[in-house]
Amino acid sequence: MRKKRILIAPLDWGLGHATRCIPIIQELLQHNAEVVIAADKRPAELLKKEFPNLEHRRYPGYAIQYPVNANMAWTMFRQLPTLFKGIAEEHKLLELMVTEHEIDAVISDNRWGAYSTRVPSIFVIHQLRILLSKYLRWGQGIIDAANGKLMKPFTEVWIPDNSGPENLSGELSHESLLPRNSHFIGPLSRLKRIGGMNKTLDVLVILSGPEPQRTIFETLIVEQLKQTSMRSLVVRGTPEHAVKMTLSETLTLVGSLTADELSEAIAASQIIISRPGYSTLMDLSFLGTNAIFVPTPQQTEQEYLATRLKEQKICYSERQQEFLLSSAISQFHSYSGFRQMPQDRTVLRQRIDTLLTTIA
Repeated sequence: MRKKRILIAPLDWGLGHATRCIPIIQELLQHNAEVVIAADKRPAELLKKEFPNLEHRRYPGYAIQYPVNANMAWTMFRQLPTLFKGIAEEHKLLELMVTEHEIDAVISDNRWGAYSTRVPSIFVIHQLRILLSKYLRWGQGIIDAANGKLMKPFTEVWIPDNSGPENLSGELSHESLLPRNSHFIGPLSRLKRIGGMNKTLDVLVILSGPEPQRTIFETLIVEQLKQTSMRSLVVRGTPEHAVKMTLSETLTLVGSLTADELSEAIAASQIIISRPGYSTLMDLSFLGTNAIFVPTPQQTEQEYLATRLKEQKICYSERQQEFLLSSAISQFHSYSGFRQMPQDRTVLRQRIDTLLTTIA
């Protein structure tokens, strides 16, 4: 009997959607499934490095532009026709891929059009509530309803968080109306706990997210690090550019790191600076470490998560427009950091068992 072929399709807005697919892919392989990775741009490059022996297919994403200084809400509103057109196009392409590549089930990480009417389709999401800015909160119910409607074609919805009070996503998935077919599968991290390493790095910067803000923050942080003598490593979040650059005796830049390499770098670092993307939060909470967060400007999800952690005295954060390395570091030690959270994949394994049984 042939192995069940499961297609994994992560969104290409940053790397977090791809990195949190890694534990899912690992569990599928443990269940003797055959995994086909359908991705584009930086997520595709990252997953090719993590799983060079798997089957990879190009699956174009949405052509959405992020603003430099313009209002985020208005910018995204203007692009809604492009977004819905992209969802329709990716759905048509997905149906073709299911037929041509004999796919038995689909797991989509935040790609609304990546579902099939012919095989079971899973939707992975932590943001069941897409937060609007405080000036637009009057429309929150409309957005919640629209997001729920977009999830209806999927067989199941998997939420990578805990269902109880000790959770990472807060209002994003715990104060909204959950779909009947939803399951909390626990936080997912691709990293490994490494003990006993010497702290050979003063600062580790982990960059990610959409352009142009990724590049803007990289330029800002690199210029400030140049003015110090701290031993620093900047992981640029650009797996397509694998060149290692040594800017000084104490400052090095790399395009990306594998999961094992990043685990070692975090274990060897005194201070971590990063975007508060949800996948990063899952990684750092699994490791039980501290960090300084700088949310992507006007990205309400990251701003909410950074504010929530700051109010809980877990991690310090600053706005990008006001970021000053020296003041951030002075505040860093006043925050507790994450309490090491266990990564229990029991529910994830149960959902995979159910999925594979369904298509047997």
